[in-house]
Amino acid sequence: MMDNPSRTETDRNNYPPVTGIGCDEHVGMVREIFTTVPGRYDFLNHLLSLRRDVAWRRFTVRKMRFFDTFRFLDVATGTADLAIEAARRHRSIQVTGIDFIAEMLAPGRKKIAQRGLAGRVRLLQADAMGLPFPERSFDAVGIAFGIRNIPDRLAALREMRRVLVPGGRVFVLEMNAPQNRLWRSVFAPYLNRVLPKVARLFSQNPAAYLYLVDSITHFPPPPAFLAMMEEAGFSNRERYSLTLGITSLYIGQRSTDGETGKSASTEMRSASAKDTFGSLQRWIGEPTAERNAPFPA
Repeated sequence: MMDNPSRTETDRNNYPPVTGIGCDEHVGMVREIFTTVPGRYDFLNHLLSLRRDVAWRRFTVRKMRFFDTFRFLDVATGTADLAIEAARRHRSIQVTGIDFIAEMLAPGRKKIAQRGLAGRVRLLQADAMGLPFPERSFDAVGIAFGIRNIPDRLAALREMRRVLVPGGRVFVLEMNAPQNRLWRSVFAPYLNRVLPKVARLFSQNPAAYLYLVDSITHFPPPPAFLAMMEEAGFSNRERYSLTLGITSLYIGQRSTDGETGKSASTEMRSASAKDTFGSLQRWIGEPTAERNAPFPA
């Protein structure tokens, strides 16, 4: 007798809020959602972000530096967009992408082969909570739009720090509710009304994009996430605000031997600019970044 699926097609319209479920249920829900979306995943990402996701990844990869192992780890790689971009930008590195959803990796492997990168980029099925690599294996670790899908984010950050070499950096690219009140009043209706309607036209599981809205809305605000990075042991923490604040790039460094993440936080500078509608170049061209401290000095 075959096991019944965890949800029926009708039930998929009723994913519970991320704030009201336990870790195991959250993991199961993420697994189910991402098993259903790979076919139109890249298309919908580009459409719903107006292709800003491409520019955000490029900006992230430009910030990376390789100096010891010349290896990059892309956690929650999905269809491998960040892994591919890193390999294209930094031609001397080897890239490993991991994801715990096998269905997401298949399109990524196809894209890697099409771009002639099979010798430099490999994809593995693995869990971000238990990375299958020795300590100090990578110069850089990245995760793009994946950290909000991990229930225990602090443990995941600590695991990423573990596999970094001393002086290596983590790059966390994630969407969030804008801090600017005026822009937030525009962004919220887009998230809650426009995005689900568009997803309904193209996705076999449009409820997955309601989960997307919920997970973005409930992701910690920048100061709280920077504080979590400090708790995980990262020093020299930075936040770059992209496209009017709807996305953030967080960067943290594994301290060299003898340094601690907590003491290094005093070296950070407070934000020197604000997100406003006047900076339309952030939307039209490549992202313009701001440097933000977790707490103003």
